[in-house]
Amino acid sequence: MLKGLGGLGDMAKMMKQAQDMQGKMAQMQDDLDQIMVEGISGAGLVKARATAKGELKSLDIDPSIFNGDDKEVVEDLILAAIKDAQSKAAERAQQEMGKMAEAMGLPAGMKLPF
Repeated sequence: MLKGLGGLGDMAKMMKQAQDMQGKMAQMQDDLDQIMVEGISGAGLVKARATAKGELKSLDIDPSIFNGDDKEVVEDLILAAIKDAQSKAAERAQQEMGKMAEAMGLPAGMKLPF
């Protein structure tokens, strides 16, 4: 197509690849909003669900842990479940980005977005 233009053909190809990558990154960001992870604490008494982007979506607390004397324990369990969900969300997001990098032929371990 642009053979006679020398380096401009390569530049057009690079621009096309950059646009493709941008589209794939946008799709991946949308996908991360749909992937759900669950953080658990207190042997399942507190569960926090979040998107792979780390946005907390729900919190499920077993009513058996509510006792006026255990307020600090309940707060700690809630925080632990949320932190677990956020940690799992970050891990899942990194896995998804790694899959994209591999699909694009980028070296293993390369962090996305750049």
